[in-house]
Amino acid sequence: MFNQTTYIEIRGATGGDEAKLWGQDLLRMYSRFATKKNWKQSQIDDLTLKITGPAVFDELKNESGVHRVQRVPTTEKRGRIHTSTATVVVLPEVAETDVKINPSDLEWQFTTAGGHGGQNVNKVSTAVRLRHVPSGIVVQAREERFQEQNRIIALALLRTKLFEKQEEEKLKTIAGYRSVIGSGKRSEKIRTYNYPQNRITDHRLKKSWGNLESIVDGSLEKVVEFTKLLYI
Repeated sequence: MFNQTTYIEIRGATGGDEAKLWGQDLLRMYSRFATKKNWKQSQIDDLTLKITGPAVFDELKNESGVHRVQRVPTTEKRGRIHTSTATVVVLPEVAETDVKINPSDLEWQFTTAGGHGGQNVNKVSTAVRLRHVPSGIVVQAREERFQEQNRIIALALLRTKLFEKQEEEKLKTIAGYRSVIGSGKRSEKIRTYNYPQNRITDHRLKKSWGNLESIVDGSLEKVVEFTKLLYI
């Protein structure tokens, strides 16, 4: 079984501060699941994970979509249940030969990364912000200690997003075309995490699981295995 490199990105969180917390919870869920699977991982920025391991994309591709949470936020003083959403996007890393990038179309910015990592990270401009001018796509990478490593990561992530954009354009023009990026629409609500009822429901399969806290803590095995039934 060949290793695959996959990016998991949290986008479009709606619902204020609670939505941002929910996005962070989702990213942590996938990170802990990756740890359980002994996959190699790194957090590229606040809302993006890079994961490498056997069949990673095949395992996680059906996680793409809108994830809704219903719970009482820690900041809620009246005990009211809030509903928030965040969109999970799962993207496979693509080869240089699949997406050609003109270097003159790129704008690079370099800043100090801050946080942990020692003096090199905090005093030298190791963090990378890369903008693809024609598409307006912006990516960032700051987790590695050296700028060149973050440049490589940012360029790979940009290539992946440009590939995603190309695939979405094909979907608009070719009837019945299914993107290799993942099945289902990104705007589709795929799952609800109902904390008061301790239940997770996958709306595509009309299947529910209990023990919500354990699943959000990274025990995704049974959920991921069941979603493999999708789009067979």
